Amino acid sequence: MSDLFGANDPSAEPDALFEAPREPEPEDEPQVRRQPVAAGGANAPLAARMRPASLDEVVGQQHLLEPGAPLRRLVEGSGAASVVLYGPPGTGKTTLASLISGATGRRFEALSALSAGVKDVRAVIDLARRRLTHGEQTVLFIDEVHRFSKTQQDALLAAVENRIVLLVAATTENPSFSVVAPLLSRSLVLQLQPLGPDDIRALLERARTDARGLAGAVEIDDDALDHLVRLAGGDARRALTALEASADTALAVSGGDAAVIDLATVESSIDEAAVRYDRDGDQHFDVASAFIKSLRGSDVDAALHYLARMIVAGEDPRFIARRLMIQASEEVGMADPTALQTAVAAAQVVQQVGMPEAQLALAQATIHIATAPKSGSVTAALGAAIADVRAGKAGPVPAHLRDGHYQGAQKLGNAIGYKFPHAHPDSVLAQQYAPDELVGVDYYEPTGRGVERELSARLPKLRRIVRGER
Repeated sequence: MSDLFGANDPSAEPDALFEAPREPEPEDEPQVRRQPVAAGGANAPLAARMRPASLDEVVGQQHLLEPGAPLRRLVEGSGAASVVLYGPPGTGKTTLASLISGATGRRFEALSALSAGVKDVRAVIDLARRRLTHGEQTVLFIDEVHRFSKTQQDALLAAVENRIVLLVAATTENPSFSVVAPLLSRSLVLQLQPLGPDDIRALLERARTDARGLAGAVEIDDDALDHLVRLAGGDARRALTALEASADTALAVSGGDAAVIDLATVESSIDEAAVRYDRDGDQHFDVASAFIKSLRGSDVDAALHYLARMIVAGEDPRFIARRLMIQASEEVGMADPTALQTAVAAAQVVQQVGMPEAQLALAQATIHIATAPKSGSVTAALGAAIADVRAGKAGPVPAHLRDGHYQGAQKLGNAIGYKFPHAHPDSVLAQQYAPDELVGVDYYEPTGRGVERELSARLPKLRRIVRGER
């Protein structure tokens, strides 16, 4: 299971990989157990070497970095609010924290919620308090803050409120559920988005040519670049790790000739084959169509195959979730009303948790819909009703059903004679609801499958009672 989420993938390392080296502390300052940081030397991973050194090098997150935005003010040194950076891995949370620390000479301290305890937090706060007496502000970066206990988070409150530290906390989980309310109220919550394809492409090209990166030692063809962009899934670290592995392979086999990264090089380097899938082309529509028809045809294995193809190719999980919600009503409907609940829940997981974890929820919804009893009765019923309305069969609303909650309604005959169903023991009684020309028209015809088996027996009885036929 760990491999499913990239736990064995070097690109899935914590944001600690990107922390910039700190200046040595004076000897008389207390020793604080800090999160390890990677050196930025030639032997450091490509992702660490290519960490943006200025705001101009940051790609993506323009919604947070436009002129006057709170995050830009913090990076430029004019903002003083603590922030919680919420977003998927590889979107720049640690990079932005490092840039904030560099503004106006602030000191940078980093803790990982995986290893730090309350004692470590208090030690950093004590150190920050001493620095503040000398006019130095401390930026405290806490990675994976959602892993801190309530007690650990509470230990930060006074220091954040009194601005002894400028807290920059990073989390991949929705802070509304993982960060205590008092800490949230003292911080700005800024949501980072996955990097777009153009952002990843620009990042890869910079790493290929920049002296800090590959310094132009390799070329990369279009197919290989497109594949790296797809595999990145909006994660800058993943993209740069894959590029570095591919470059190492290309340089090893070049034999002194010009090294070129092609599609085969990328595939052999990262052990993940390219999926022929263009999100804007025929493959997108063909695979999506096959996915939908496999769900409709109750072939759960084929549906999971096409789901996997979309996931591996980097399809937007929101698109998949939308299709599942549609199929839950269109193909299953009232034969299993819980299918829609599962599909909606999967869409919420996509929104609140994100990939790769959300792929399990998408798979669960796929299995539910594919194996559920099928009924097109909801689609047919609505289609028939819409057809009648468009054909002009939309007579006046019966007077006893009209709104009677305004002065003069009764003088117009509105709401007079309406019978309240819940006053009847069965909550069903004889009363005209449809316009005159549609009395007796049946739109919904349940099948004999799933939950509709019970409805097919109950519905005729309801219709007879309502229409006064019993």
